[in-house]
Amino acid sequence: MNRKELNPDSSPEAAFGARLRGWREERGWKQEDLSDRMGYSSTHISAVETGRKVPTLRFSRSADRAFGTGDTADTFERQWREIRHGSLLEGFPEYVGQESRAAEIRLYEVGVMPGLLQTPEYATVLAESAVRRGAITNDQAKERISLVAERQAALARTHPPLFLVVLDESCLRRPVGGPAVMDAQLARLIEFAELPNTVLQIAPFDMAELRPFDLPLYILTLPDRQLMSYAESSHLGTLNRESASVVPLLTAYHQLQAGALSQAASVAMISQLRKGSP
Repeated sequence: MNRKELNPDSSPEAAFGARLRGWREERGWKQEDLSDRMGYSSTHISAVETGRKVPTLRFSRSADRAFGTGDTADTFERQWREIRHGSLLEGFPEYVGQESRAAEIRLYEVGVMPGLLQTPEYATVLAESAVRRGAITNDQAKERISLVAERQAALARTHPPLFLVVLDESCLRRPVGGPAVMDAQLARLIEFAELPNTVLQIAPFDMAELRPFDLPLYILTLPDRQLMSYAESSHLGTLNRESASVVPLLTAYHQLQAGALSQAASVAMISQLRKGSP
């Protein structure tokens, strides 16, 4: 029997395939056995194991069901997201996977509109600017723009999450892409605030030292009420699954909300900026 030796260090796809084969063989399953459990042909499974075919999201989730890894920290879906979004910060691909099924989303952003609220034009300006700086490639820019659309689409589901957003005033006042892009982006914020499952607040500059966060923060409440947080700097993203560590962040987030403008006052500020008033 011809057996191709795998080198999991050669590429992320190879690491995925080697893991798939390793878990299958640990259970004493042939490719045909895994085929029955996953709903894919044994030829397809062989191609993924040997790196000849790139796994898909559907394939990865099917593998998690077959191996019972769907509720673990190291899912095949997480590994697929790292392949799909290799240019993103560590921890962010897994966060995106959890975000798409969260019951509640809380976020705080500084200086730039969060991806979940960006218009396509605003997202494109940011990505193209990163290309001009040499920070990412054209392909990575397209990936980032596509990811913004994918994340937004994932939240437009039958039972959408409760979505609470606090934006630092700098997000509104930092011009991105010129007046037309910014006007459309500010209009998008007002539309967001009108949705029945959302709360939008602005943390004004005069909160000063009372603002509890200096960096962006995302807090998820999953359907089983588990808490998860994601925070990042310019070079590092950290995903935290330990509720004992997330609860203090949630408390600080509530303090942030208490000090921020009400939604009505926040929308009024945005409307004034659209009119060109200070």
